[in-house]
Amino acid sequence: MKYRPSRRARRISIGAAAVLVVAGMNGPALYRFGTEKYHTYSINRPEYKAKNGHWDLLDIPQKNQIHSIHAALLHTGKVLLIAGSGNNAKMFASKTFRSVLWDPKTNTYKNIPTPKDMFCAGHTQLPDGKLLVAGGTARYEKLQGDVNKAGGLMIVKNENPDAPKTLPPGTLFTGKSSGKIFESKDNLLVPRAKKRIDPVTGRATVTASEARVYVEARKRGRQYSTGDTDNYRIQGLKGAEAKNLYGIANKLSFDKKDFQGIKDSFEFDPVAEKYIRVDPMHEARWYPTLTTLKSGKVLSVSGLDEIGQVVPGKNEVYDPKTKKWTYLPKQRFFPTYPALFLTNGGKIFYTGSNAGYGPATQGRTPGLWDVDTNRFSPVRGMSDPDVLETSMSVMLPPAQEQKFMVIGGGGVGESTKSSEKTRLVDLKKRDPRFRDGAPLSEGTRYPGGSILPDDTVFVSGGSGDYRGRSGSNILKAQLYNPQKDTFRRVADPTVGRNYHSGTVLLPDGRVMIFGSDSLYADDDNTKPGVFEKRIEIYTPPYLYRDSRPKLDSGPKQVRRGGTATFGTQHPEKIKTARLMRPSAVTHVTDVDQRSIALDVKRTADGIQVTVPRDRSLVPSGWYMLFVNDGKGTPSKARWVEVP
Repeated sequence: MKYRPSRRARRISIGAAAVLVVAGMNGPALYRFGTEKYHTYSINRPEYKAKNGHWDLLDIPQKNQIHSIHAALLHTGKVLLIAGSGNNAKMFASKTFRSVLWDPKTNTYKNIPTPKDMFCAGHTQLPDGKLLVAGGTARYEKLQGDVNKAGGLMIVKNENPDAPKTLPPGTLFTGKSSGKIFESKDNLLVPRAKKRIDPVTGRATVTASEARVYVEARKRGRQYSTGDTDNYRIQGLKGAEAKNLYGIANKLSFDKKDFQGIKDSFEFDPVAEKYIRVDPMHEARWYPTLTTLKSGKVLSVSGLDEIGQVVPGKNEVYDPKTKKWTYLPKQRFFPTYPALFLTNGGKIFYTGSNAGYGPATQGRTPGLWDVDTNRFSPVRGMSDPDVLETSMSVMLPPAQEQKFMVIGGGGVGESTKSSEKTRLVDLKKRDPRFRDGAPLSEGTRYPGGSILPDDTVFVSGGSGDYRGRSGSNILKAQLYNPQKDTFRRVADPTVGRNYHSGTVLLPDGRVMIFGSDSLYADDDNTKPGVFEKRIEIYTPPYLYRDSRPKLDSGPKQVRRGGTATFGTQHPEKIKTARLMRPSAVTHVTDVDQRSIALDVKRTADGIQVTVPRDRSLVPSGWYMLFVNDGKGTPSKARWVEVP
């Protein structure tokens, strides 16, 4: 008798076949789903975190989400995030400038009124704990096809030795030959002319002063452009003033217009939580670097000026006591956002790292700069010297060793070149030279880097191509050991980071990673990019150990060369102590961060630490004091001031 399956059995077999068919059609999706589930499970296992650390996304309220381009850790423990107009032309046009203060302890946010467009400013920590912010954006760039009004540089001369002249925005200049009218876009101070009396003849010689301002035609149209040099009469002036003050311009045309900088400077007060205006710089600057000097004054270099040209070596110094800027007597040219570090003895070390603007053949050589004499001593041996733009530079811990590392980098401008190399140099050697260190896994532009309290360096993100082009963001993170010159791969981030990104060490030992401004939103480069507002927090492996040291008590101030005692329950477990200067980072340029080793003596109920005497090693200001046990597990930081 032939077997016939029951109706129920037939239904089961048909259903099973259907399931197999559906599973076959959706196999890849099911596989991915299962793989993602397993990955999530794996990275959250305690043993995985203890070895590789862990990533978390901050939950940021919509009203506090900004295009974070600058970040600085303040001595209140809060982080100031600055966007300004956030590389958004519409925000700039509406004068919508943003800053947000984030408290890592409570994960709370506060919008901070922002008086000027600090997009692409420079900043550094001041000795009293305030943050100096200088420069920013006066005008967005316009590509050649987008320029709708003729414009360019107007040089205004003053032949009167007795009085300067201020010309307000909207001042009109009329060409003597062409009759074409242009108007200034910014306030302009034209100094008085220089007058010299010959001591022998008694005759006076007057040399006209000059100032520069960007001007535009009042109307749109090609007919309003000029191609020749012309003298310009300044409307509204009469008599001798009209004769002594005049303009000169060459080509006022429809050429590409670069970003233009501002002179404005502010101190951000961490206690009052507001910006305080101080005297402006002498030069307008967009993409400048601010570096603290041995004296506690601040050096400001480079940047694009009020007409979109790199400031031609006119560097200046800010005095926190007088709140005023003075020019250095001699000039030295640097490309924009150069990495300039204060070194032992007070000289400034230029690692060669920079970002964005400047000729490929000028100001690119690394070296030691004596600011007082203007002498520059090149440091040779740099590999991939033409691929230093968008590289990251770090003063390796501890700072006493005066060793530096340059990480990755890319070619000048929109080049597709990138470097997988790290370069190391020991400035204590008689003839310091760069040598290659442990390589990265691939060519990397815009790598983030933060010194950790256990003397390792956290390196994360970046992209293989200009601004993450062609889906080239690198979702990898590594810990670098300076003593062994080795990298160790740790947990991968979930958010790609490239241009306009940075990393900041927090007082609890975690690292904040912010920003990213991809040129395109897809791998095929067909959709415009969207600014990355999400912020990730990386918790290093050392925070997943069973216990960590704790500092219970101690002074809030300790002088250079002085000692201070801090209470702790298990002083015998404390092996090292580090003073860490808080970050002020933008465009992967962070010249503030440094980690200083302290001498440690154990007492019955605590530890005694001694701060080095060298002012160039320990600039005045606020620091995070971390202590570490024998495994390299750090305490939470205590804020101490070096006055």
